[in-house]
Amino acid sequence: MTVLDEFFAGQKLALSKIISHIENDGPQLRELLPILYDKAGRAYKVGLTGPPGAGKSTLVHKLAELYAERNHQVGIIAVDPSSPFTEGALLGDRIRMQNLAAYPNIFIRSMATRGSTGGLAASTGEVAMAMDAFGKETILIETVGVGQVELDIADSCDTTVVVLVPESGDSIQALKAGLMEIADIFVINKADRPGASKMASELSIILDFKKQKTGWEYPVVKTEAVNEIGIDELKDKIAAHREFLSADSRNEYHRRRKIKTELFHILDKRLKAHIAEHILTEDVFNKYIEQIRAGELNPYDAVDRIITTLMRDIANGRF
Repeated sequence: MTVLDEFFAGQKLALSKIISHIENDGPQLRELLPILYDKAGRAYKVGLTGPPGAGKSTLVHKLAELYAERNHQVGIIAVDPSSPFTEGALLGDRIRMQNLAAYPNIFIRSMATRGSTGGLAASTGEVAMAMDAFGKETILIETVGVGQVELDIADSCDTTVVVLVPESGDSIQALKAGLMEIADIFVINKADRPGASKMASELSIILDFKKQKTGWEYPVVKTEAVNEIGIDELKDKIAAHREFLSADSRNEYHRRRKIKTELFHILDKRLKAHIAEHILTEDVFNKYIEQIRAGELNPYDAVDRIITTLMRDIANGRF
């Protein structure tokens, strides 16, 4: 019985192995991913993002419990900061959510950003696809709280939840990072703290203008995740946004945008891998660096040479 057979038989260990294969960019990945893609497409992906200390992990924990208690198949992807030396997740699987291990219908995976410039790890979409193909119905993706560079989550998820806390600063300031553009739902967590109601009111006023453009009434949900307050309401708002997307013509635009992003991601990944492995080897790379440092070559001409070699490889069927 192969790992893929075990995977489709519902064995969690096989899912773990396939995710590791994806993260490590294993040699059979090009054959594996189309198989997973054909079996995926049913899961609903919810991204939760926001500043550090907003309580995203606790919120994900409580939300996952709520889904699981209603016999829902749940996947969780927690994207953790990478070690600059090992590129490993600093927070291992289940450390923050170990109580969820008691639920057989929840699968948790921590991932490192591994140098990605956004809040998501480079292979997050493919890991979510594996969970989808495995039969997970809802996938919760928690991203690194790094502010302005988290905007890639909107292209990876169906619903994006931005989590703030009253001490994030005033509402206008909180939205300057571009979070206004990606958020479908705002959560003010730790809402028992001073300033929560004021922040909710300010956000609601600002979001009224956005509603006129999209037709979606952007909710502001006040939660106290540690006390399990507001979690039911958040779940209901996620369901409402899903219904809005399925009933609205904008869903077609949403789907087309996701496919476009997917195509560019696959293309970018394959081109970079081929260049790194077959064209810009370490020796060649160092040679270019020395030539550029010596003033014998500029970076633009170096890239032209790389592209010329790449085009030759493609023409000769070596790509």
